[in-house]
Amino acid sequence: MRKFLFAFLTGATLCWLASPAAQADVTPHALFGDGMVVQRDMPIVVWGKADPGEKVEVAFNFKGGVEADRKGEATADKDGKWQVTLEKVVLTTPAPADSKPAKGTLTINGKNKIAINDVYLGDVWVCSGQSNMEMHLDSCNHAKEDKAAAANSNIRLFTVPKQAAEEPKTEFAETKNKLESKWLECGPETVGSFSAVGYYFGRDVQKAERIPIGLIHSSWGGTIAEAWATRASIEGNPDLKAMVANPLNSEPRNPNRATVLYNGMICPLQPFPIKGAIWYQGESNAGRAYQYRTLFPTMIQSWRDSWKQPDLPFYFVQLAPWDPRYDPMVKQPADSAWAELREAQLLTSEKPHTGMAVITDTVPAAQAKDIHPKEKEPVGARLALCARALAYHDKVEYSGPLYDKMTIDGNKAILTFTHVSKGLEAKGLDSKGDALEGFTVAGEDKQFHDAKAEIKGDKVVVTCDKVEKPVAVRFGWTNFPIMNLFNKDGLPATPFRTDDFPMVTGPKK
Repeated sequence: MRKFLFAFLTGATLCWLASPAAQADVTPHALFGDGMVVQRDMPIVVWGKADPGEKVEVAFNFKGGVEADRKGEATADKDGKWQVTLEKVVLTTPAPADSKPAKGTLTINGKNKIAINDVYLGDVWVCSGQSNMEMHLDSCNHAKEDKAAAANSNIRLFTVPKQAAEEPKTEFAETKNKLESKWLECGPETVGSFSAVGYYFGRDVQKAERIPIGLIHSSWGGTIAEAWATRASIEGNPDLKAMVANPLNSEPRNPNRATVLYNGMICPLQPFPIKGAIWYQGESNAGRAYQYRTLFPTMIQSWRDSWKQPDLPFYFVQLAPWDPRYDPMVKQPADSAWAELREAQLLTSEKPHTGMAVITDTVPAAQAKDIHPKEKEPVGARLALCARALAYHDKVEYSGPLYDKMTIDGNKAILTFTHVSKGLEAKGLDSKGDALEGFTVAGEDKQFHDAKAEIKGDKVVVTCDKVEKPVAVRFGWTNFPIMNLFNKDGLPATPFRTDDFPMVTGPKK
C-alpha cells in the first residue's frame, strides 16, 4: 500500500502522509514560532498535531501596514494531524516609506491554547544549495562591518537542521543548535552564523520593497543536485531514474544520494507558502555537466510541483571561477567541464520564472584555487536584482550581456547581445586598457586560439591572425576565466560558446 501511494502522490501531499501518528495536545509545526514571517498574497496554511478527533481553531490578527483578521478550524484526523487554510492577506509592494510593517498574533486553540507573537506578513524566500550557500557571513569578507550594520527587525532568519532521509519527512531533525529551527531577528548576534548569500539577498530585497522578508536557509555543503529533487521527478525521467537505484543510496548517512535532502530538508517546509527560492550549487555536478541540463530543470520543477506553485520564482548563481591548477602563464584554450556546467546553468535560465546571477568578476586570480570565494555581497546583490526585476517588476537591469547571434564578415566574427542596456564596456583589468579579454575563435579545424575582441557600438567584433575564416567563438570558456565584458549597469557577460562541438561531459558527435 505504501508503494502504491508513493507512486501516485508527490511533494507536499506525500510529505504530509509520511509521518507517524501523534498523540498529544495541540502543537503547531516547528515553522510556527515567535518572530515568524508568513507569506502575503497567498492562502495562509497552518498545521500541526493534536489528539485524534480534537477540534483546532486558528486565528490570525494583523495590525500595522494592513488590518486583517483571519479565522479557521479543523479536526485532527485519526493520526492526530490537522491543517487549517486561511484566506490570503494582500500586501502591496513597495510599501510606503513611512508605513509600519503588518504584524500580529497567531493563536491556536485546542484542549490547550498557544499564542505565537510578533508574526510578520511579508515575503518568504528559501535559500538552498551546497557550501557556497551554506557559507556563513562570519567566514566572508567585510563580516565585521556588515554584521555591525545588520540590525533589521524586518528581516527574519530560519535555519533548517541537516537531515538526510530515505522517506519524506514532515518534521525537522532534532537539534541542539540554538540558532536552528527557530525564527531569529536579523542582527549582529544572529546573522554571523547565517548564510551570507541569503543575508545579502534578503537585505537588498527588503530595502527595495520595504516589507518584511523571511529567509529560510536549507543547504548542505558538497551535495549533488539530485539529492534535492523529489523521487517522483527523478523516477519519472528516463534519463535520470537510474540515480535512485545507485548503490550509494544504501549508505544511510551519505547526503549525496538521490532525493534524501529533499526528503529531510525541503519536504518539512511544505505546504508553507513561499515567495520563491534562491540556489547556489553545481560544483558537485560539474563532472556531469551535460546531464545537469536535464537534472537541474527537473529539480526546479519538482519544487514547483511539490509546493503547488507552478510559477515559483527560482533564481540561482552561476559557478564562480575556480581552478586548482590555475597558472596565469598558460593561455592556451582548453576544454572545461566547469564551463560546461555554466552553460547548463545558462540554458536553465531560459526557463520561465528563473534568473541567473553571473559572478565571474568576483574572484581575483590570487584566489583561483579557493572553491569558496569570500566575496559574497555581490552574489546576494545580483540575486536580489533578479528578484526585483522578475518577481517584483522593479525597473532595474538584472543581467549582464547575453550572447544572441553571430554573423561572419570575412575574417571577422560579429557578435550581438541582449541585455546591452545602456551599452557595452570593458571594465576592470585596468592594465589591459579598453581591450576585451576572454575571447577565443576557431576555424573549420575546430581548434581555438586566443582572439582580439573590440566593442563596436552594441556589438563585439572578434578576429585572430591564425583564423582566416571563423566558424565559432567562445568567451570565458575555461575553469577560471579572465574576462571583462560588461554592460554599463556594471553586470558581467556570462561565459558562452557559439558552437555545438562535442563536449567533455556530453555525447561525442
